[in-house]
Amino acid sequence: MSFSIEILLLLFFIAMFAGTLDAIAGGGGLITIPALLAVGVPPTMALGTNKLQACGGSFSASLYFIRKKAVSLKQIWLLILLTFIGAAGGTIFVQLLDVSQLNALLPFLILVIAGYFLFSKTLNDQDRQQRISYTLFAFTAAVGIGFYDGMFGPATGSFFTLAFVLLLGFNLTKSVAHAKVLNFTSNIASLIFFMLGGAILWKVGLVMMAGQFIGGNIGARLVVTKGKQLIRPLIVTISLIMVAKMLWDQGYFSF
Repeated sequence: MSFSIEILLLLFFIAMFAGTLDAIAGGGGLITIPALLAVGVPPTMALGTNKLQACGGSFSASLYFIRKKAVSLKQIWLLILLTFIGAAGGTIFVQLLDVSQLNALLPFLILVIAGYFLFSKTLNDQDRQQRISYTLFAFTAAVGIGFYDGMFGPATGSFFTLAFVLLLGFNLTKSVAHAKVLNFTSNIASLIFFMLGGAILWKVGLVMMAGQFIGGNIGARLVVTKGKQLIRPLIVTISLIMVAKMLWDQGYFSF
């Protein structure tokens, strides 16, 4: 497939905006996947190309958080390893079995996330009591959410953020920073299998990756400087938009 310079520039700026949003609250795929489909990219290629470009934003944001010492790789190396294994397993699993049943359940799970972030009175810039060890978190939440991202994907960042808040007692800014590192890990694992399947438009993906890289850096800076003031309302808003889109796709709304 070939695209004009104008289309590539449009996709670049769309990816930059999506990367900024994704670094803060997740949900960048809500913007980039429809954009790829709109310019004529087939669905399977759109998913593979989206994973490639998403790696740019998640890498950029992760790098910024690590440089700002918001994340210690030494402390979470096991979480990274188990997330990678889980995502690889999920990517293999989805190619072997029909997981369409998740379509009906997922909107309600995301709605729970939105409700928690909207109504919880304990979300602030202070760490809370840690409920489980890092090792147990790695073998439960990290591998489980990584598996989900490899298999399905929507709202992965929000699931990771919520897990860090509830299970490890991280404050909201710290949770988003760690969630982005694990999200980058699961993106890489999934990307490897899309590459093996040849389901990537490299020219388009690399152009969008550049936009995502810039956007991810902008979003990460906003997370560090604005924190709870920006993260909480955006997570709620993006989660509700995801729910509405999924229910629309499943035919719950008709006119």
